Amino acid sequence: MTNQDRRSRTPNKWKGGKSNRSEYKHRKPPYKQTSTAAPQGSTQDEPEESDLLYGRHPVLSALENQRQLNRVWIVPHLRYDPRFHPLLLEAKAKGAVIDEVESRRLNQITQGANHQGVAAQIAPYSYKDLGELIEQAKAKAQQPLLLVGDGITDPHNLGAIIRTAEALGAQGLVIPQRRAVGVTSAVMKVAAGALETFPIARVVNLSRALEELKAAGFWIYGTTAGYGKLLHTVEFTGPIALVIGSEGNGLNLLTQRCCDMLVSIPLQGKTPSLNASIATAITLYEIYRQRLPNLLYLNQPTENFLKKKSVDSITKCK
Repeated sequence: MTNQDRRSRTPNKWKGGKSNRSEYKHRKPPYKQTSTAAPQGSTQDEPEESDLLYGRHPVLSALENQRQLNRVWIVPHLRYDPRFHPLLLEAKAKGAVIDEVESRRLNQITQGANHQGVAAQIAPYSYKDLGELIEQAKAKAQQPLLLVGDGITDPHNLGAIIRTAEALGAQGLVIPQRRAVGVTSAVMKVAAGALETFPIARVVNLSRALEELKAAGFWIYGTTAGYGKLLHTVEFTGPIALVIGSEGNGLNLLTQRCCDMLVSIPLQGKTPSLNASIATAITLYEIYRQRLPNLLYLNQPTENFLKKKSVDSITKCK
C-alpha cells in the first residue's frame, strides 16, 4: 500500500484536549488561574511550582519573547546586568512586579533549585490544539517533523527532548494528558528557553491523535529497543511523526499498532537500551542528517571554529 493510498482514509473529527492542571500537586491554597496578580496587601508571594520559572537562560528567554510574567525575583547585581535590565523595565511596564531579593530568599522560593540568581512567576503554559499544531508545522516546513511522547513521566527527560527537538528543527510535540508529565518548572528549566519557540499540544487520547496525524499525511515512526528496523537503514522522507516511549516500558502495544514502522538504534555494548531523551536525540539527528542539503554544511563551520580556537589559544599563551 502506498503512502497516498493509506492517507486517503477519512480523518477523525477530534481535537486535542486542554491542559488538565489538576494532575499537578499544588500547595494550599491552590493557585487561581483567573488571577494574574496577587491581591493588594497580600503577604503570600510564594509561587506555585508549576508556574515557576528559574535560571538565567529560561527567564531571559521568557523576557525576550514577551511571555506574560506576574512577578520576577532577582538578585541585585543581576538586575542591572545589561542583558536583564532593559527587559525587566519592559516587563514592569506591562504590570510585572520586580522584587530585588537575596540569594537565600530565592533558595526558599525555588526550594533549593539551581536558580542562578533569578526566578519568575509566569502565566500557566498554554497548550496548542492538535489541529493548530499540525497546520503550523506544515506552514513552517515542506517536510514537517513532530514528536509524540508516549507516557514520559520524568520532567528532566521531557525538558531534554524539547531542547534537542527545537535545536534540530522539529516543529512541535504531542503529549498525552494522563499518565505523563506536563510542562512544569523543572521541564522549563531543562528546556533552557526552547519552550518559547517550540509549541506543544496536549491530547486526551494518544491513539486518536496518531490517527489524526495519519489523516494529515504524517508517516508514524515508533522507537523501540532491539526489534525495529535499524535506524540507519530507514529513509526518512515526507511529513514525519516520531513517537518516543516511556522511560521504563517504552511504547505500549496500542501505540505500536498505530505506528507505520518501528525503528531501533543498533547498539554494540551490553547495555540493552538507552535513556528516552538520548534515544530521541540520536534518532532526530539521523533524520536531520538525511535532510541536510550538503554534509559539508556541518564540516566547514567546525573546521573554522577549531582554527579560531587554536589561534585564540596561541594568542593567550603569548
